Amino acid sequence: MKIALIGAGSRCFGPATLRDLFLSEPLSALPLEVRLMDLDPAALEGALGHARHLNDRLGRAHQVAATTDLDTAVQGADFVITAFEHRREHYWAMDFHVPRMYGFKQPYGENGGVGGIFHTLRNLTPMMEVARAIERLAPGAWLLNYTNPENRLVEAVTALTGVKAAGLCHGIVTGRRQVCRLLGLADEHLEAWAAGINHFTVFESLRDRRTGEDLYPRLRETEARGDELARWQELALGRIILRRFGRWPSPSSNHYGEYLAWGHDFVLSSVQYYYDPARGHPWETGEPPKFIYELTDRHTGGPRPGPPEERPGDLRDAPLEPSIEFGIPVIEGLTCEERVIDAVNVVNGGAIPNLPADSVVEVPAVVGAGGIQPRRMSPLPEALAALLRTQLSIHKLIIEAYRERSKDALLQAVLLDPVVDSYPRAVAMTDHLLDLQKDALPPLR
Repeated sequence: MKIALIGAGSRCFGPATLRDLFLSEPLSALPLEVRLMDLDPAALEGALGHARHLNDRLGRAHQVAATTDLDTAVQGADFVITAFEHRREHYWAMDFHVPRMYGFKQPYGENGGVGGIFHTLRNLTPMMEVARAIERLAPGAWLLNYTNPENRLVEAVTALTGVKAAGLCHGIVTGRRQVCRLLGLADEHLEAWAAGINHFTVFESLRDRRTGEDLYPRLRETEARGDELARWQELALGRIILRRFGRWPSPSSNHYGEYLAWGHDFVLSSVQYYYDPARGHPWETGEPPKFIYELTDRHTGGPRPGPPEERPGDLRDAPLEPSIEFGIPVIEGLTCEERVIDAVNVVNGGAIPNLPADSVVEVPAVVGAGGIQPRRMSPLPEALAALLRTQLSIHKLIIEAYRERSKDALLQAVLLDPVVDSYPRAVAMTDHLLDLQKDALPPLR
């Protein structure tokens, strides 16, 4: 079996995927060829060294090769895993700050907001290059994607090519852990099924595996008597969604907050990619600001000014234990033994009845010899379905903008985004970002 990892030098998904692959007992019982591909030779060499280390340390006999050529990596592959980002900090700083310059209160800008629209359009070109290579060189292979924006990229692949594709995100693990911590419950005792779109799912049900007890009444009671400011950055927006819409969301405020016009009220968005504009914009100075996921001493280097936190040491020192990622479990399910996966991003096909059937959604699934079978969920509460339908329409407009090279379709997507409240400022901002990112975007007319 041949597995290609595109973006093998990824700091997050590369090491986790390799560790999971080499730890997998079902896959290690097969003859296995692992192909690592990255455009950065130094990052690729590091990934190759890590793979060889795992091969030796775990006593595996997998064939491992590295290449900077996409076709070589994909040729004859059974599975292609994607985890790449081009000049992430450089472009994300633009995605994050340029909309604010025009008065749009975008909380995050990774998968939603105006930044999420441009993030999608940038990553569509390399993602479609991978998909076309699979069509030519590995027909029948599965494309398993970690690259964001998950829903939008997988929807483009499934709409514009014949490639089988699924997007994988560990966000559901964060949501489950929040519920368990609030209820004082061990994770293994929680049965929880969530549905929606990537970075904004809501739990349809929460039950105690041991007793079958519906845990939603307990969660509502716990939330209602809790301190309003307790773990505010992590929980405040989720608590409001539970109160007003009746469901607990996943994975975190700064993720689902970016899909809401009012999400910025609950997210410390001013610290994301913070920099002093009087010193110059980072895309001009060449010094992109540090990415801050949440404001803690651990992420900001300490309570007093000082040098930034050092990066972790050699990967070989990392503990040999499985990650929380779903890529290798999905491959195990498709090739070895049936698996239940808590969250996959696949074409809806009625899994969420009141969202468009042809859109990509995030739902649980059974993965087996017959493929990836989404779990049939109940209809979402109408208010939540309405919020998500807007996002799914934006998905389709971005794909149209890419396919038709249409600036009009792009502008329609921007004007549909909930954070955009001015037509002239939206036009000016779109033109600004198109100019700043022209080297990474498809040409639009």
